[in-house]
Amino acid sequence: MLASLRNPFFKHLSSTFYSSSPLRFPLLPFSLFKASSLIPLKTRINLSLSTTFSCLSTSAQNSWTDVSYLSVQIFCRKHVSDMLSEALLCFGASSTSIDEPDKCEDEDEICINSIFTEDQDVSTCISHAADSIGLKEMPSYEIISNEKYEWIKKAQESFLPVEVTKGFWIVPEWRSPPDLQATNVVLNPGLAFGTGDHPTTKLCLLLLHGLIKGGEVFLDYGTGSGILGIAALKLGASLSVGVDIDPEAITSARQNAALNNIEPEKMQVYLVPSKTTHSADQRPCGNDTPSMGINTEKYDIVIANILMNPLLELADQIVDYAKPGGIIGLSGILYEQLPRIEECYSPYMENISVSEMDGWVCISGIKKTEL
Repeated sequence: MLASLRNPFFKHLSSTFYSSSPLRFPLLPFSLFKASSLIPLKTRINLSLSTTFSCLSTSAQNSWTDVSYLSVQIFCRKHVSDMLSEALLCFGASSTSIDEPDKCEDEDEICINSIFTEDQDVSTCISHAADSIGLKEMPSYEIISNEKYEWIKKAQESFLPVEVTKGFWIVPEWRSPPDLQATNVVLNPGLAFGTGDHPTTKLCLLLLHGLIKGGEVFLDYGTGSGILGIAALKLGASLSVGVDIDPEAITSARQNAALNNIEPEKMQVYLVPSKTTHSADQRPCGNDTPSMGINTEKYDIVIANILMNPLLELADQIVDYAKPGGIIGLSGILYEQLPRIEECYSPYMENISVSEMDGWVCISGIKKTEL
């Protein structure tokens, strides 16, 4: 869902949303950043069965509920289970959950219960996922059953209002806000990443909540559902700009802006060409010409909630968009990946701080006035 960005790709842009249970679903055709380019790897990462919501027509929803799936158990070492689980979502799994299997003799082994659609090549998906996180051997797996799954119902049941902090809520379109007086971001993710429930998204929302005082110009590098851009405006930013390589994410961000009564001039969303992040073809969705564009050294706050590798490979480009003295926020990073990100960005940023949630981190700092 540009999603829970894991590994050499781009998340948020993440790609997963987490329910109150350990079950994980991908929400969009995950678009990701890789090497110094934007690559639509799902075709958040891969065009597996993306969970869809009420933005789909009734007939489309009915067709999704009849999809046959394969229930697959994948066995791996505990220390790689989280990364492999995320990678599986990127390369075709429709959901994953992690359990310690009773029958395992090896105490260090764990089981990832995965769901794949019937048309997926399970072996290829698992192989690609393993390669993407550097596993030397393909994990063993077992196909358990072939059944029907009610995707829409399960997804909507799992997506509940999320209280980011006191007085600040992310609310699904089909549910009532718990607090009408709060700052409520109404959301229908559709096929894009970003429901507010994943730790990396929460960390970015908390960062925005603490930073925005009023009148800021904000850039969301990988906008997905548009959740960060909408939140920035509701918190007081004067302009929000989002970029993504996935047309589905652009559509979702526009629809969510409309749900929150945000005018296109206040929240501009650009579809970025997949071959480069710098191109004359950069264009805002829904406008004939960009009113302001995505020029460098323009933004008071820049957030990139993507994966470690693209954060490393695109560091100079991400930093370029922020004004000297502006704030840069980076997430989609596992705690153990933090040293590499800090090493990469310390030449560009000062007063660096780190926040952590459930093994994920968000790093932020001030862009140096002289680089």
